[in-house]
Amino acid sequence: FFPRDLWADDAALREAVAREGGAAFAPRLAVYGALAGDALPRLADEAHRDRPRLHTHDRCGQRIDRVEFNAAWHEVMGAAIAHGVAGLSWHEASPGAHVARAALSYLHYQAEPGSSCPLTMTHAAIPVMRREPALREWAHKAAMPHYDGRDAPMAGKRGVTLGMGMTEKQGGSDVRANTTRATPLAADGEYALVGHKWFFSAPMSDAFLVLAQAPGGLSCFLLPRWRPDGGKNALRLMRLKDKLGDWSNASSEVEFEGAWARRIGEEGRGIATILEMVMLTRLDCMLGSAGLMRLALAQAAHHARHRNAFGKRLIEQPLMRNVLADLALESEAATAFALRVAGAVDRASHDPHEAAFARIATAIGKYWICKRAAGFANEAQECLGGAGYVEDSGLPRLYRQAPLNSIWEGSGNIQCLDVLRALAKEADAGAAMLAELQPAAGIDAAFDAALADAQARLAQGVDEAAARAFVERLALLLQAAILLRAGIPLAGAYCRSRLGDGRGATYGTLANGIDGDIAIARILPA
Repeated sequence: FFPRDLWADDAALREAVAREGGAAFAPRLAVYGALAGDALPRLADEAHRDRPRLHTHDRCGQRIDRVEFNAAWHEVMGAAIAHGVAGLSWHEASPGAHVARAALSYLHYQAEPGSSCPLTMTHAAIPVMRREPALREWAHKAAMPHYDGRDAPMAGKRGVTLGMGMTEKQGGSDVRANTTRATPLAADGEYALVGHKWFFSAPMSDAFLVLAQAPGGLSCFLLPRWRPDGGKNALRLMRLKDKLGDWSNASSEVEFEGAWARRIGEEGRGIATILEMVMLTRLDCMLGSAGLMRLALAQAAHHARHRNAFGKRLIEQPLMRNVLADLALESEAATAFALRVAGAVDRASHDPHEAAFARIATAIGKYWICKRAAGFANEAQECLGGAGYVEDSGLPRLYRQAPLNSIWEGSGNIQCLDVLRALAKEADAGAAMLAELQPAAGIDAAFDAALADAQARLAQGVDEAAARAFVERLALLLQAAILLRAGIPLAGAYCRSRLGDGRGATYGTLANGIDGDIAIARILPA
């Protein structure tokens, strides 16, 4: 399957980037698409075979709290940061930059998804740090296209990476239950933190955004690995998580023993401060899952083109064509939705409608696209048969990776509750969503019927127990509306199969009369 050109092969991505205002960056995306389809996957193989190792002490018994990575990991990180996967949106703040960086993230996830964790968090932390004058150097270096994987103070680096730590053992998603304490120090804005984090993502990062209880309530802090005076900070890595997948990346548990940190924003406003970061990381969850589905689909289609069984190629078999067409509809809708949200983020600073749409659509898309990835990856494995269950195919790694984004940054229930909260408390969020849907009315009968039903349910109010079913319906409507408004040829098949009665409960159950040929033709170039 490899090498491939992940940009040239992906018509849905190229069209979505142009549609959302990122066409000026197409040459740079083409360069990274070629890299992500050739050199980076080979490095990813090395990074996954040789997993990170935690070294808590040196040979003299001194604490070092260092995570050792294979050299391939550092090569991947260096290439990604040099091409803007972490900082393009902020380093080159021109129209379409957020869309281009979203496309880079989508491409990179197909090459090495584990490293997407620190890349995503670095990207998302920058606007939060920019609000704090004392952290401008951190924000500046995080946006730079320079990677420095050394465990060394920030002052001696041209570029830095950021991680985060919010959840604790007793709280999980309920961060208000956090018990880590932040005690003010003599200097204004400086604190000493005592407590723990149950998930401390990307512990090799140069600094971390964390939540802790200050005298004024739950607050947000930047906690670096090295103190400003050049000494090691008092964060103790306890162990690395033994994860289902994502093996190239390290996730840890940590304890703070009076660790130095600087407050970001006001005391007691920690959740509000970090929400912008969370929205951006959730967008990357959408992009990552859409990218994963795209890669799994491309591998399945490639195999079906070249495998002969029962007298002809698999792709000529009617039942296999049904499966591939169904997967293609799912993949293209996910890509279009994720890039549409990226476009809204790009325009949010000067367009209130787009800002409101980005807030609610991110939660809807994070719920639906990430929830679909695991079943999608498994269906792609089935297209290869037993070969898809073997590590050589690369699909088992995708299958292990697929559940991550539905859990990270708030699992499904959290996303659905956020949608209900936005609809109840933010009139502009609901209005923005309807404004996105209504221009697609009158194009497809199945869409019109589903839209009328959703509007009626919205007017009646949605009970919390029914939130998942309602958010699912909104996601399908939004995906359909994007495809219809863009005039994408497979939009009608998507509406009938997802909003009407045109399919069963599993992939490959498209009803007779739904033309899957267009969807199949768009998967890969001939």
